[in-house]
Amino acid sequence: MIIHSEALVLQRTTVQDLAFVLAIEQSEINRVYIGQWNKEDLTVWDSSGKRVGYIIITGLQDTHLTVCIKRIVIHSKGFGYGKLSLCLVTDWIFRHTESHRLWLDVRDHNHRARHVYESCGFTLEGTLRDCIKVGEHFESLHIMSILRHEYMEHEQKL
Repeated sequence: MIIHSEALVLQRTTVQDLAFVLAIEQSEINRVYIGQWNKEDLTVWDSSGKRVGYIIITGLQDTHLTVCIKRIVIHSKGFGYGKLSLCLVTDWIFRHTESHRLWLDVRDHNHRARHVYESCGFTLEGTLRDCIKVGEHFESLHIMSILRHEYMEHEQKL
């Protein structure tokens, strides 16, 4: 998509634009007005060396010390890789960063994932009602999080 006028052209950001985007977002004149974020992608491998999924994390350098697990996708279902991946990432975030809060969202009908998140100590915070349009209907998202002290308490119980 390209939008243009006599003075400007707006077009989709490409991989080649990302360094520019991050530089102006983090510049002194802009950072006081917008939230800062960065993205970390992790590929999940099983013990035999096979790729089984991926995780996208944002906010590792967030000044509010809040990290988001944007996505966990496990292709090889039924082996516990999702729960183990979540536990490993959660442990790493709270042991190797200063993060105070880790959060994620889950679709309201994804009971399996919600059960995994709760078993790893995440708490339901609230619901974004009908915020995603899927075909002709809308779906809601549940927001779940775990705070540093909750994680430490959860770990002591295990």
